[in-house]
Amino acid sequence: MRLRAEQLPAALEKKLFPVYFLSGDEPLQLGEAADAVRQAAKKAGYLHREVFAVEEGFSWNALRTSAASMSIFADRKLIDLRMPSGKPGKEGANALLDYCQNPPSDTLLLITAGKVSSTAFRSSWLQALDKLGIVLQVWPLAGRELGSWLQSRLQRRGMQVDRDGIGLLASRVEGNLLAAVQEIEKLYILHGAAKLGSQEILQAVTDCSRYDVFQLVDSVLAAQPARIVKVLYGLRGEGVAAPIVLWALAREARSLLAIKAALQKGAGRDQVFRNHQVWDKRKHLVAAALQRLAERDLQKVLLLAGKVDRQIKGEQSGDSWESLLALCLLFASVEVMAETG
Repeated sequence: MRLRAEQLPAALEKKLFPVYFLSGDEPLQLGEAADAVRQAAKKAGYLHREVFAVEEGFSWNALRTSAASMSIFADRKLIDLRMPSGKPGKEGANALLDYCQNPPSDTLLLITAGKVSSTAFRSSWLQALDKLGIVLQVWPLAGRELGSWLQSRLQRRGMQVDRDGIGLLASRVEGNLLAAVQEIEKLYILHGAAKLGSQEILQAVTDCSRYDVFQLVDSVLAAQPARIVKVLYGLRGEGVAAPIVLWALAREARSLLAIKAALQKGAGRDQVFRNHQVWDKRKHLVAAALQRLAERDLQKVLLLAGKVDRQIKGEQSGDSWESLLALCLLFASVEVMAETG
């Protein structure tokens, strides 16, 4: 059964399932979800815990052996299996299938994994886990979701922050929830359970936001110039290589061109989006960009991308990061003075 992170606490209060599979690349949410399962298991009498890390040299027979043996203390047992790669491999897939076919009655299996691909959810091992227990994915928070999450964490500390303050805090911790928790604790130490506004946030909270190239692409699709500038130079400050940024932008432009071509041939939008791996969270962004950008606009984006590529390789003069900014703004339909030659 699939759950969202915010649904897990209530689900744990109702009943425990034999298996919990938690995955994602957002460490704070993943860690807190795993802690919640461990605490619920301990409360229910699963007092003995065995921890396994799936890394080089790991033998999946260890899982089989643990599942087949009772705790030496005759307690219920929690098997804590950690799979950072999110990929069990053939041997691991078979071991997990075997486990799900005959799960021990006195054992709860908790699997924490890195981000898994969409294709993994069609695999037999993950479908077996889904059928037997709980499957939960955590995602990086942004926009309203991040704002709601921050509001909830602040309220736990008895703090009330106005809308502008929440927006400012979100802009400074986006993509880094571990830092967000630290900053909330700092605010509590400084002000206690109080009402806070933008001024208090501005004075106390360090800008520790972190971004990736996909957030930059989404900002471009959403045509948000101020955010584009912040994310792009945040990436530069974190040492992200310019070719990676260029690759993400050019890839998105080519994808939009391919989607436009398919739609012009009469294909259904939902099917075209699936074929190009445009999932639910991005459908509105892609749809808006398709409406805003004509084919000639996307060709101009790719033409400017060629210039950036030559600058990165030293084949043409100019600052590649400044040209990347021009490329992003052009892609976002913001008027810029940029030579494409």
